[in-house]
Amino acid sequence: MKVAIYCRLSEEDRNKQSDTDDSNSIQNQKSMLIQYSINQGWEIYNIYSDDDYAGADRNRPEFCKLLQDAEERKFDIVLCKTQSRFTRELEMVEKYIHGLFPIWGIRFISIVDNADTDNKGNKKSRQINGLVNEWYLEDMSENIKSVLVDRRKNGHHIGAFALYGYQKDPEIKGHLIIDEEAAKIVREVFSLFAQGYGKTAIARMLNDRGIPNPTEYKRQKGLRYQQAKTKNSTLWRYYAIADMLENEMYIGNMVQGKYGSISYKTKQNKPRPKEQWYRVAGTHEPIIDQDLWNQVQALLKQKAKPFTVGTIGLFARKARCMYCGYTMRSSKNRGKYYLKCSTRHDSVDSCIGSFISVSLLEQAVIRELNRLSEAYLNKGELEDKVVLNHDLSSKRIRLGTDIERMKQKQEEYVRGLRELYIDKVKGIISEKDYVELSKDFSMERDKLELMIEDTEKELSEVERKLQQGINKRALIEQYMNLEHLDRPTVEKLIDYILVGKRNPETKERPIEIHWNF
Repeated sequence: MKVAIYCRLSEEDRNKQSDTDDSNSIQNQKSMLIQYSINQGWEIYNIYSDDDYAGADRNRPEFCKLLQDAEERKFDIVLCKTQSRFTRELEMVEKYIHGLFPIWGIRFISIVDNADTDNKGNKKSRQINGLVNEWYLEDMSENIKSVLVDRRKNGHHIGAFALYGYQKDPEIKGHLIIDEEAAKIVREVFSLFAQGYGKTAIARMLNDRGIPNPTEYKRQKGLRYQQAKTKNSTLWRYYAIADMLENEMYIGNMVQGKYGSISYKTKQNKPRPKEQWYRVAGTHEPIIDQDLWNQVQALLKQKAKPFTVGTIGLFARKARCMYCGYTMRSSKNRGKYYLKCSTRHDSVDSCIGSFISVSLLEQAVIRELNRLSEAYLNKGELEDKVVLNHDLSSKRIRLGTDIERMKQKQEEYVRGLRELYIDKVKGIISEKDYVELSKDFSMERDKLELMIEDTEKELSEVERKLQQGINKRALIEQYMNLEHLDRPTVEKLIDYILVGKRNPETKERPIEIHWNF
C-alpha cells in the first residue's frame, strides 16, 4: 500500500532558521506520520507539506498537487495528523473524503481524531468533525473581525501599510508618526493645489523633478508597500494626487474600513459605503493644518462636476489608450467633447498619448457595427456567429448544478437529524448533545433552503434572458443603420476600445473595438 502524507501549519513558527525551512511543528507532524506508516508496513509515496497556509485555503500548492496525484491514482492512502490539517471546510470533506476519494479508490486516515474511510461506522463523526471545523472557521473569523472593529473604533491603525507621509510607530502599536521626507511632498501637493495648480500639473511637476511616487518611495526606503498592478508605477498620476487631497488622515483623523471582506471563505474585498467607514478624530499628528485643508476642500467642491442620471460620458471607462492601457479622460473645448490619454502630461517621458473627439469615435463604432451586422446578415450566419449572451448557457448549467448540490447537502442534513434522533433513543448521545447538534443541523438546513430559493430565482432570470435572446437576428438588426449611439447600447455591445494616435502622413487613427459578442 502506497501512502501520501499531508502536513499543514497555519501559523508562522518563530523557530524557523530561514524562510525556506519547515517549522518545527511541521517536522513533528512528519515524524509522527512517517512512524505510523512504518508501523503499518506502508510504502511512503510522497510527503506533501504546506507551511503557513490556512485550512480554508483551497489554493495551497502542495494540497492541490496532492489532489492531482490522487486523481491519477498514484497512491492508495492519504494520511494526516487530523482531519482539520486536510481541510476545515465541510464542503471539501464531502467533496473529497466522502466523494471523490472513494471513487478514486483512496482511503483517508487522520490519526488523532480517528477518521478512517474504511470504517463505515465513523462517517458521522467525520461529518461532525467537518461541521465543527466549519464553525471554528466562522467563529474565528467573527472573533478576529470583532477585535479589528474594536481597534478601529478606538482609532488604532491596523493596516498592513502606513499611508504615504507616515510610518508605523515602532514604540506604540497601532500609532502613526510623521515621515518628514514624504510629508514635505504631501504639504507641497496641498499648497500647489491651493495656489491654483491642477492635479495633472502637480503630478507632472513631481515627475519632472524625479520625485518617486508613494509606492516607489516605500520600495526605495525598504518599507512595506503594495505592488502596483499598472504600468509606469514609479510615476505620479492624476488619481494619486486626487486621493491624497481628499484623505482625512492628513489632518490627524484615522479613517479605516473602506473595504470589507465578502466572506470568511475568501480573501476578496468589496468597497463599503462612506457612512460605514470608521472615523476617529485626532489619533495622530496632522501633516496638513485645518485652514489649508478647508481651503483645498472648498476648491475641490467648487471644481467638482455635479453628477445626475444621464450625464455619464458615452464612452466612459470604455476607451483606453493603445500605448499605456490607461482609461482615457474626457474634456470639453468650444462645445465639443474629446477623449485623451490620462497619462500624456504626467511627465516629459510619459506616454505619447492618444487623442480623439467623441463624435469621431462614435462614427467609427457605428461604421464597424454596421459592417459586421451586414456581413453576418448577408451570409446568413448570424445565428451561429453572433451570441450576445454567450455566457448565459454555461451560467444556466452552473446554477442548475449548484441547486442540485445544495439539495443533496440539504438531504444529508435531514438524514443527519434522523440519525441523531436514533442515537439519542439508543442512548449513544445525551439529550443535551442531541439538542445542540440538532439545532445546528436545522440551522444549516434552513440556511440551504434560503440559498436554494435565491439560486432558483437567479436561474429563472437567466432562463428569461435566454428566451429573449433566441431570435438573435432580430436582436442585432435593431443596431443596424444607427445614426447615434447611447450609453445603454455602448454598455451592451462594447467591452473596451483601444485608441491610438493619428498618423500625420496617412491621417489614419488606429482604433481597436473589443465587442461583447
